[in-house]
Amino acid sequence: MKKIVVLSGAGISAESGLKTFRDANGLWEGHDVTEVATPEGFNRNPSLVLDFYNQRRRQLLKVFPNPAHIALTKLESKFDVTIITQNVDDLHERAGSSKVLHLHGELLKVRSTKPNADEMEWREDIVVGDLCDDGYQLRPNIVWFGEAVPLLDDAIAITSKADILIIVGTSMQVYPAASLIDFVGNDKPIYFIDPKPSISKNRRNLSVITKTAVEGMPTLVASLIDTES
Repeated sequence: MKKIVVLSGAGISAESGLKTFRDANGLWEGHDVTEVATPEGFNRNPSLVLDFYNQRRRQLLKVFPNPAHIALTKLESKFDVTIITQNVDDLHERAGSSKVLHLHGELLKVRSTKPNADEMEWREDIVVGDLCDDGYQLRPNIVWFGEAVPLLDDAIAITSKADILIIVGTSMQVYPAASLIDFVGNDKPIYFIDPKPSISKNRRNLSVITKTAVEGMPTLVASLIDTES
């Protein structure tokens, strides 16, 4: 069974109603990312950061997977599919995808500020004073700017074995996630779905689909399944 690796980003979630990470002026809900997405921001004002992610978590629980998420699950009928996502939502899982690796963490999990703390499922708000059993403050299980990406080596290993790579919902401008394309074999087909593609068409074996995730993904999935039928 051929292996398909999918690199997904905020664009696919945006079509379910979740806001992308930053708007045109570099702000997210009026906050500079250094205020709400760095360890330094959390240390300066933990209440602000916790409230920010509480709002994101509440929003996530009100939205649903869209046709692009659902289309990806259909690939599993013919392919071994792993999704490597930059998204912190659970929409891929809710749609039914069975193997999802979250590079940047998960909004519905928390961990404590204790070094090497385990993750815990969490669907409620977090406030200052919510502590783990060892007395450390709880924080969102999000990989902030300036923090290591603990699953990067796993993502590289998975991508290097791909027979087909699909990129959807990401501009491929955020590193180290954007570097994963470099670990795909030169003879392997790559499909890039984006209404305003940023990847050069000169790349070998690259097919650019200038559509949104919801528009482009169902058609691509149907075509790939057809080739294996």
